[in-house]
Order: sequence, then structure tokens, then C-alpha cells
Amino acid sequence: MVTPAVKHTIVKKRTATFKRHQSNRFMRVGESWRKPKGIDNCMRRRFKGSSPMPKIGYGSAKKTRNLLPNGFRKFTVSNVRELSLLLMHNRTYAAEIAHNVSSKKRVAIIERAAQLNVKVINAGARLRSQE
Repeated sequence: MVTPAVKHTIVKKRTATFKRHQSNRFMRVGESWRKPKGIDNCMRRRFKGSSPMPKIGYGSAKKTRNLLPNGFRKFTVSNVRELSLLLMHNRTYAAEIAHNVSSKKRVAIIERAAQLNVKVINAGARLRSQE
């Protein structure tokens, strides 16, 4: 079983929900974030009491950005050959098999990952035992 080289504690800052301006007033305006661009827009001009806008300060620490709870970073793998890239970095990155890989190829990828001592995150996905 491969363990991460260094286990950092992931600290999430306050996560504000960024909602689109006036999405609560109109059904036709969805909640998904859009930057306000109007010349008189009070949200763009950052008036007091307006909703928060995404800023660089909301970002997480660089050490723990894109880090999974198990301490690894994700690396998408589509075939057996791409696993060899993780040979030197098996304590930092964990392989994730792409969604469009067939179950036959998945078995080959998982077997090769066991030989290379590389952790596969979704190893049990779309695998059936022989009936």
C-alpha cells in the first residue's frame, strides 16, 4: 500500500457561495456565477451590503491546492503506457482511470499499477467478478 510522502492538513478558508446578481429576483436568471459588467451595477462597484464576488483571496494554500483527502494529487490515466509517468512520483500522485476506458483495459491498468506500486483511486469502478 502506497502512502503519500508528506501528509498536509488541508485547511479550507471560508467558502462563500457566489451567486449571480439578481438571481433571487428573476426565474430566468440562474444562480451560477457571472461577473457583473453593467456600468451602474452596484455589485460590480462593490457597494456596502452587496453579495461577495470571487477574488484571489478566497483561494486555498498552494501546498494543499488540488490535494485529495488521502494526501495524493490526481493524475488521469487512459492506458497502461501513461502509468509509467507516475513511476518516480508514486508518493505524490495517484492514478485515476479515465471514464471512457473499457473494463478490459481497466483490469490491465490496475495490474500494472500494482507492479509499479502506484495507487489507483477508482480501482473498483466498472469491474465485475467472473461469473
